[in-house]
Amino acid sequence: MSAAAELTVRVARKQAEAQDICSFELVRVDGHPLPAFSAGSHIDVHLPNGVTRQYSLCNDPRESHRYLIGVLRDPASRGGSQAMHDTVAEGTELRISAPKNHFPLEKGATRSVLLAGGIGVTPILCMAERLALAGEQFEMHYCTRSRERTAFAERIRASAFAEQVQFHFDDGDAVQKLQLEQVVGTVQPGVHLYVCGPKGFMDAVLGAARAAGWPESQLHYEFFSAEIAKSDADGAFEVKLASSGRVIPVAKEQTVVQALAAAGIEVATSCEQGVCGTCLTRVLAGEPDHKDLYLTPEEQAANDQFTPCCSRSRTPMLVLDL
Repeated sequence: MSAAAELTVRVARKQAEAQDICSFELVRVDGHPLPAFSAGSHIDVHLPNGVTRQYSLCNDPRESHRYLIGVLRDPASRGGSQAMHDTVAEGTELRISAPKNHFPLEKGATRSVLLAGGIGVTPILCMAERLALAGEQFEMHYCTRSRERTAFAERIRASAFAEQVQFHFDDGDAVQKLQLEQVVGTVQPGVHLYVCGPKGFMDAVLGAARAAGWPESQLHYEFFSAEIAKSDADGAFEVKLASSGRVIPVAKEQTVVQALAAAGIEVATSCEQGVCGTCLTRVLAGEPDHKDLYLTPEEQAANDQFTPCCSRSRTPMLVLDL
């Protein structure tokens, strides 16, 4: 994203929402309204330590004076969540992108099933509020490790849609725990399922839904972190730039982005985990070895694009539209 397209915001409020979770209220430094957004949107936040991370917006999309994000302190932080918790305070100025939405609500759905795991509640909560305001039919299931780790619980309980939300706690009794097979139930036309949370939680939800016969067109999801699978079979290969014919080797220990950067070719990146799609690049020839969580299974099967921040090649060469 160009510097001209970025926004400078100030942290107007930082508040503890649950154990290891803080919310950050962001307002424009120049006092102007913020760009409009829709439920499911996220922003790129450029942190003081130089890393960029994506955070979902969880305030009312009708608000133009602020953005609200929630951030979990992740013990496996690669510099994002730890920086937000430890170095970003009220008054801190940050650069952010305009909102982007890769996780929108489906127009015309007859009913929506919303499932949130942990901090994945941020886009799901925004969706619930939007659906409630529009008078749409939905149910929401919010799963956390314990009540102490359940962010925005009071906001939900005070909402007009509180009766449509069920809380599920890992340390609760059997009745409180999520009965996944019952929730996904039998697939029905016009019913759409949305899920966000840790990868294990999302894999379980999506696996159960697919086993129950849900078509991919009715499943919507957004991963916020990846567990990139590395294999001893991951070897060296080459990428060819279609514009110049230049061939660049990619070593076993390198990502494509790193190999390109070493050759003086910059590709815009953000998450560096194959989650956000910022680096998505067209593939003109060759077969990618997809390791991302951004593309759908159908998009991966087409093999005409890949995420060079983490994905590799099954063929000796990939020809890229660069």
